Amino acid sequence: MLGFFGISRAERRLIPDTRLAGPMPWVIAIMIFLTILAVAAGLSLRSGASAINAQLSGRVTVQILAGDGDARDEQLAAVERALDASPLVARRDTLSDEELQQLLTPWLGGDILDDAITIPAMIDVDIAGPMTTQTLQELRKLIVAVSPDARLDPHGQWLQPIFDLLLSLQLLALFLVILLSVATAAIVVLTVRGALNTHGQTIGVMHLLGSTDLQVARLFQRRVALDALFGSLLGSGLAALALYLLSGQIDGLGAGLLNSGQLDWLDLLVLVLVPLSGIILATIVARLTVVIALRKTL
Repeated sequence: MLGFFGISRAERRLIPDTRLAGPMPWVIAIMIFLTILAVAAGLSLRSGASAINAQLSGRVTVQILAGDGDARDEQLAAVERALDASPLVARRDTLSDEELQQLLTPWLGGDILDDAITIPAMIDVDIAGPMTTQTLQELRKLIVAVSPDARLDPHGQWLQPIFDLLLSLQLLALFLVILLSVATAAIVVLTVRGALNTHGQTIGVMHLLGSTDLQVARLFQRRVALDALFGSLLGSGLAALALYLLSGQIDGLGAGLLNSGQLDWLDLLVLVLVPLSGIILATIVARLTVVIALRKTL
């Protein structure tokens, strides 16, 4: 009677199952655990970078740095009129002196702000449409024409080093996934070769009785697939628990950068595919290892 991979019960007894006795299922569990964490980290970084870029890429800050308070107010009014009349601007929000003082008081102190420092005027501007170099140049010309003391700071410009760092971390996560996949394949190869040496006499008898290399390979790939299934389920469960605990701590922090890296349903689907990919990889590597080794022997 045929069973898993089309192998009968009698054939399965030729190569006994030792799933929990050998190290391979436990090693695969560790590899799947680390791979899921690496994939989750890469997806979270990608999601966070996309969210931050969507929020800030089309936003600029206008600062009016006039030292005299009256001149600053005059230039502020002129800049506000120019921004309101420009089709380049979707929205602008001028920060009041009280709001600026609240931002700066923890750093400079309230008395210094009241007595010695003229606070620059600041306007947050949302660009209508995509942020391009031409749009930025036109907006800068518009502002400088009415306020020579104004400075335009695109948010995306000072966030670029952060985006570069996030991209580097994503590439590092991808490299770790590849490295773990290669290590998993290597473990499977070493385990299968050891099993071939252990059951060499049995395999020789099977060949004398008319068994083909593919029939022998099915015996080993079944054993490896079951080991990989056990290891993948164990590693996936531990990874899911770790991610659940980490997500709870991140939600408690309330940090914008961390919360922006939440995983969506498509990311979760990718994580589910990781253990399945591990089982398929281990099975294919086991089959190829047996077939190649038997061809070299015979």
